[in-house]
Amino acid sequence: MTYNPLINLRASYDAGKAQGIVSVCSAHPIVIEAALTRAARLRTAALIEATCNQVNQEGGYTGMTPADFRRYVLDIADRVGLSHERVILGGDHLGPNPWKNLPPQEAMQKACDMIAAYAGAGFVKLHLDASMGCAGEAAHLPDHIVAERAVMMAARAEAHAKTPPVYIIGTEIPTPGGATEALDHLAPTTPESVQATYRVHKASFHAQIPQAWARVIGIVVQPGVEFGHDEIVFYDRGKATRLIRALGNMQGLIYEAHSTDYQPETALSQLVTDGFCILKVGPALTFALREALYGLDDIAQVLDPARARLRDSMENIMLEKPVYWRDHYGDDPAAQRILRHFSYSDRIRYYWPMPAAEKAVDDLLKSFNGQALPETLVSQYLPRFYGRIIDGSLQNDVQAILLQSIQDVLELYGRAARDSIN
Repeated sequence: MTYNPLINLRASYDAGKAQGIVSVCSAHPIVIEAALTRAARLRTAALIEATCNQVNQEGGYTGMTPADFRRYVLDIADRVGLSHERVILGGDHLGPNPWKNLPPQEAMQKACDMIAAYAGAGFVKLHLDASMGCAGEAAHLPDHIVAERAVMMAARAEAHAKTPPVYIIGTEIPTPGGATEALDHLAPTTPESVQATYRVHKASFHAQIPQAWARVIGIVVQPGVEFGHDEIVFYDRGKATRLIRALGNMQGLIYEAHSTDYQPETALSQLVTDGFCILKVGPALTFALREALYGLDDIAQVLDPARARLRDSMENIMLEKPVYWRDHYGDDPAAQRILRHFSYSDRIRYYWPMPAAEKAVDDLLKSFNGQALPETLVSQYLPRFYGRIIDGSLQNDVQAILLQSIQDVLELYGRAARDSIN
């Protein structure tokens, strides 16, 4: 049976020993390897989640079905020596979002087929999110319709699951992946809103699949954290006081916090203490990976000024297929050029799996011929790794540097979540 610390989160919180778990929301192989390597080293669990747009029964933008994604993650686990029992697979925002342009009945049929595929493939953490309107509906639906559709999906999951899954309900506004509007007026979810979501979902579960309600372990809220293209809103627990208190009225549940990317460790630790025990992170991990790749690109350019630059290759790839950034980065060409590469929302992450990008990265890494990097160039272009390389705690190797760039972020989250004591 899969090791699942999720079921103990509320008990730890009630005992005054709040403990969290880091949810890694990425399909990038280096990010997943970094997360699984850390879990193997600490003998803890690794929670890896895929979104409905990344992975679904039609392939998503990764080209993977849930069964494909499971094999993909477990193959990496085998390579790094992490037992399959320590890998927790989750599905994020599972609902009609990929098909919201279709009529509601058709979109929900596809959403139910998707969650059946997730459950059947062994995903044990399922976020039910039917909050978005479909063709002919309002953008945001009333709570009772959202709950009815969530339970419809949960019933399909129950019928196909090999292991009884745990469920997350609710959603946050704005939608995940980074806000596209100004963040001046961001506010935590109100207690009235979260309690209404809780009550209507509880009633719907009890009316249709009462046995599954005990496995609803979390509810998504906005704790007052967010990131945009070039700004971050940091957690202010004083503004979330009423929301924190509301958790006491929702027996068995903890909060799931989306968009926690780029929060400092003190804020993440406070979030866990305050009941936001599931910390989701994604863009911050690929942002750190991109920083390391571009640092290596700078070093390679010094060593061989004639070689093609990774940054130039990525610019060309993004310009040739602007679908993932064009509607997000405004109309100023100069600002667009910077944001394509350096935005906190990190929409460049959608391009790394493309064959041309994979080849550009592979060419960069091969250009070092397996040789150690000159220490002076590491100091110049990758300074946060310099001390560890010269004292021998980090191998002077491009692959080790890439993995460490991600693990540095994961360690920050892990300390805040206190997940190494699992």
